[in-house]
Amino acid sequence: PKCDVNFKSMIPDLIHYKYDPRSLAIGDFNDDNWPDIVVVNYAADNIAIYFGYGNGSTPCVVAVGDFDKDGRLDVTVSNFGTNSVNVLMRFQYDFFANQTTLSTASSRPIWIHATYLYNDTAIDIVTANYGTQSASIFYGHGDGSFAKPSTYPTGFDSFPLAVVSGDFNNDNQMDLAIANYGTNTVGILLGNSNGTFSKQSTLSTGPNSHPYSLAVGYLNDDTVLDIAVTNHGDQNVEVLLGNGDGTFRKQMTYSLGAASPYSVGISNFNRDNRMDLIATSNGTNNIIVLLGYGNGSFGNLILYATGSYSTISVAIGNFNRDSRLDAAVINSDTESIGILLGLDDVTFENQTKYPILGSPICVAVGDFNSDTRLDVVVTNTNGNTLSVLLGYGNGSFSNQMVYTTGSYPQSVAVGDFNSDTRLDIVVANMGNNTVSVLLGYGNGSFANQMAYTTGSSPQSVAIGDFNRLSFKRSVE
Repeated sequence: PKCDVNFKSMIPDLIHYKYDPRSLAIGDFNDDNWPDIVVVNYAADNIAIYFGYGNGSTPCVVAVGDFDKDGRLDVTVSNFGTNSVNVLMRFQYDFFANQTTLSTASSRPIWIHATYLYNDTAIDIVTANYGTQSASIFYGHGDGSFAKPSTYPTGFDSFPLAVVSGDFNNDNQMDLAIANYGTNTVGILLGNSNGTFSKQSTLSTGPNSHPYSLAVGYLNDDTVLDIAVTNHGDQNVEVLLGNGDGTFRKQMTYSLGAASPYSVGISNFNRDNRMDLIATSNGTNNIIVLLGYGNGSFGNLILYATGSYSTISVAIGNFNRDSRLDAAVINSDTESIGILLGLDDVTFENQTKYPILGSPICVAVGDFNSDTRLDVVVTNTNGNTLSVLLGYGNGSFSNQMVYTTGSYPQSVAVGDFNSDTRLDIVVANMGNNTVSVLLGYGNGSFANQMAYTTGSSPQSVAIGDFNRLSFKRSVE
């Protein structure tokens, strides 16, 4: 049966700081079965992790994963200012023991993505490089170290902002999709069986559309992956339905009125087994939900007030264990995180806001201390740091723990890079063109960073198993 979803607002007394939070993600970082939140604070140059208590009281890129296979979640962050990616691993005793920095040269990495792209049990990293208009892949060795990057151009003046992965042509090889803000296209790089990628093919999103972010999911129930795109310039959300051969067709665009969208997510909010869309916006003091019909089309906009003029990022999770999906949003103008708890009629309670230190820009989630509760990691652009907040499992989080990254960290991703079953962190550092890897100890702490050089201006990073190989590659 179809169940509607509502959210209610819980607003505590606030302490206001000009932290300018930009992005967040959700995960169980301390293994307590409660979702936690990680936030990037753009102005304060750090990331913050709020550990969840499970009662809904929880307060722009990072990613999480077990990079060293020690059973503990690690974190990866992209650093725009230092052109690097950080990986934080071996989280124990409330800190990360190891941190690795991967240089991206002058690439200005702005987005980072971590996933298994080559099926060799070692997580790999992908960065979207704003400075060199390219995407770089760091193949993982499975011990927390990485090979020198393989870089693929995304086109002159493409200025890629985001990258996601999926098998778009059903050949059991992972492919990449890239939001090219400058050239108004979505770029597709199809994966080959030898760990390389084909030349980018592009799909136009329209003149001056400026695609900003991407999400991948099954939007029309045909077992073929589809893509949802936020177009910042056209102020709409666009749905691209997959044909199953690596090509896509435009299904429809949905105008957001005066709102300029940033992030987009895919989830089933009303429990009807059909995927819905959620988007953050700038200029309208709300977030937007579009309920899916299961055929690739969506209903009218449903707006939820955030009290913020610039809500730029959103993450979805069940923060209070009531079987309803909740939302966490980044409010950059009020420098806060808002928690909106889901109700039963596709609505949300009024949000509870939590102030955020610094200038967060990206967020990821994972269980960093093996307590089955989701924790949060956030990159802080101006402070050259990332913040980890351990979740309590009831919707609340512990105080943040701060780790040094490269210069101007952007995106962060999480995975097990050294095959120890513990999650590690990787960061794209745009300022010094590096990638930082921090190995997790499995207790919520991470090791000092290890750095790897990239191309120019890496801004985004992703992880995945791209090469399906078990041998090691040389690491810089």
